[in-house]
Amino acid sequence: MNFDFSEDQKLLQQTARDYLEANAPLSVAREVLESSKPYAEDLWKGAAELGWLGATIPESYGGAGFGHLELCVIAEEVGRSLAPIPFASSVYLLTEALLLAGSDAQKNRLLPKLAAGEAIGCFALAERTGQNGLAGLTTTFSGGVVKGTKLPVLDGDVADTALVVAQGDSGPCLVLVDLNGNGVTRKSVKSIDPSRSVAQIEFDGAPGELLGDAAGEALIARLLDRAAVLLAFEQLGGATRAFELTREFTMGRYAFGRPIASFQAVKHRLADRWCDIELARSNSYYGAWALSTDAEELPVAACLSRVSASTAYDAIGIEMIQLHGGVGFTWEYDCHLFYRRAKLSSLVLGSPSHWRDLLIDRLEAQRAA
Repeated sequence: MNFDFSEDQKLLQQTARDYLEANAPLSVAREVLESSKPYAEDLWKGAAELGWLGATIPESYGGAGFGHLELCVIAEEVGRSLAPIPFASSVYLLTEALLLAGSDAQKNRLLPKLAAGEAIGCFALAERTGQNGLAGLTTTFSGGVVKGTKLPVLDGDVADTALVVAQGDSGPCLVLVDLNGNGVTRKSVKSIDPSRSVAQIEFDGAPGELLGDAAGEALIARLLDRAAVLLAFEQLGGATRAFELTREFTMGRYAFGRPIASFQAVKHRLADRWCDIELARSNSYYGAWALSTDAEELPVAACLSRVSASTAYDAIGIEMIQLHGGVGFTWEYDCHLFYRRAKLSSLVLGSPSHWRDLLIDRLEAQRAA
């Protein structure tokens, strides 16, 4: 039994890596971080031309017609390069939601634009910092309009369409809102990672459209599970790159006439982080299988992917700074770029502790069934 990606998928991954190494070195992420640019527009156009934005969109809607396994390998390379583009918001969330539950009219209207990079999407769930899941949801959708405030919203200041989680007449639902329409006020807010834009969005009677004809927590949970697996691959890519750069630095930095990587204490720390990353890789592969086959194990696999990838990325982000010694925390070195992205990525879909609790709940429910 082969648990690895196919040769074609590996070729796609290598092609993505080659493109990003040439067009998205870490200096691109730094440029966005240090400027007022919300994202790298040229890189976004390039991703659209390569078909990445429409990886899972059928060709009939202008997409590449690949599959989720192909999207997973692309996501890993996007994370590896710290690409400062609204990839996750548009591809993992809005596109996935439309494919899951969108009506034919909604798909025909939005999917071609998303695949071509002509439109950007965002996912508006949280209403305050530290919120997880649907707890305390106050944004409402009634009479065709949305009222409430969402904060923080990743890429909310540059998006054209928002997928808003709101309380409908019969419970939580997903609502499509044109952010360029009436009743919408947006403002950029600061976050730990300025290479990724974040906004506060106020909806004051903004016209909304229920996603498809489905509503309820089950649909929202399915969407978050799918996005968790895809984001885990981004985190995996970033963690792997941070580890490689840290190992390279410790091999070239000398103390007492020998590389610091030869000291046992440093070896142990690097070995621990390698184990974290390989555990995350194993769980992410499990999640990719469950996602690509729509297996009943997906809810558990998504939690495992999310928790292990967040843990690994956070740990190597800290270790990277420490093992770089006195220069590790300086602005000139790239360590803080990975540390920032690790922190932001771990909170986009809810905190790791939330997903850990969710994993326990789901395992207990399986046992009781």
